[in-house]
Amino acid sequence: QVQLVESGGGLVQAGGSLRLSCAASGRTFSSSAMGWFRQASGKEREFVATISRTGSNTYYADSVKGRFTISRDNAKNTVYLQMGSLSPEDTAVYYCAQRPVAWTSVRENEYNYWGQGIQVTVSS
Repeated sequence: QVQLVESGGGLVQAGGSLRLSCAASGRTFSSSAMGWFRQASGKEREFVATISRTGSNTYYADSVKGRFTISRDNAKNTVYLQMGSLSPEDTAVYYCAQRPVAWTSVRENEYNYWGQGIQVTVSS
């Protein structure tokens, strides 16, 4: 069984930065692509970023491209989301997710394990 635990969220001013971490349990992390999604209040959950199992391939939503960076450390079973130039529109609960294959995906239903989510609030 895989457990994903996000950390690093909180309150930040517009223009600031945060780094989210997601620690995974289990033995499948290094063979799995990972993703970050977010859900703002009153909105559907949306894709943010994804990374392949080796980290060689990444893909971002247009809304975060150039501001966010996804990375991973397979030795630590951890995936990261470095967020910069934050705006109030980035306020949401952020979720990390793991899928059972090596390559990336933007589709929620292709991820089978999810973290509990962590709040990121950007004040103006």
